[in-house]
Amino acid sequence: MVRIAIIGGSGVYDPKLLENIREEEINTPYGKIKVKIGTYKGEEIAFLARHGEKHSVPPHKINYRANIWGLYELGVERILATSAVGSLNKAMKPGDFVILDQLMDFTKNRVYTFYDGEDSPHDRKFVAHIDFTDPYCPEIRNALIRAAKELGFSYHPKGTYACMEGPRFETRAEIRALRILGADVVGMTQCPEAILARELEMCYSSVAIVTNFAAGISSQKLTHTEVVELMAKKSEEIKYLLMKAIEYIPKERRCMCKDALKGATGD
Repeated sequence: MVRIAIIGGSGVYDPKLLENIREEEINTPYGKIKVKIGTYKGEEIAFLARHGEKHSVPPHKINYRANIWGLYELGVERILATSAVGSLNKAMKPGDFVILDQLMDFTKNRVYTFYDGEDSPHDRKFVAHIDFTDPYCPEIRNALIRAAKELGFSYHPKGTYACMEGPRFETRAEIRALRILGADVVGMTQCPEAILARELEMCYSSVAIVTNFAAGISSQKLTHTEVVELMAKKSEEIKYLLMKAIEYIPKERRCMCKDALKGATGD
């Protein structure tokens, strides 16, 4: 059984630290997905490239529901994700890791739920209103923090992520507004990914990698090239951080994630 999955964001396209890798195609009510499955210290791990292996899918076109449902079909209980972000917090510098603890959603055109009532394309034909007070699993967050500290990486144990629609970068005014609202970093992919994982009672946490300062903070033009270049430099650290964190994830879940649907459906 595949208990743990990694969702790789920009710059994280392959599971090089896994052994005996095989590729599987999974049919879901929302379309097909492809994942790679390998082993790490005897544990089977699934790896999914969020944007495709060649960054061919922009953030607003990602089939988030197929991705999360497919991992659920595999039996995944825990998801570790990576996200390349721009920083709004001068203490969070390019190259730093941020173990996200809060999330703000400013996307506009995405589908945010599996629970569409009678219109749902699966057997869960009900409406659910989940508690999303703390969007990231505390057990995986603790594992990531412990791993980053042990490895001696430059990291921040908490941070608020603002999710924007993209694919363009933000305006100077938007970044100023996000800073006032309390955002530390900005990206384009955490919503609805984190929401959908919680709806299926899966544990989800994300480590953000700061690739640049955001608009109005950076004195230079923002480019995707600088994102790719920094992620390439950090790729080995990212993989070691994820694998070390996996060692510290408890086998038994004691977090709130596993009970997300209790009281959410009105039954």
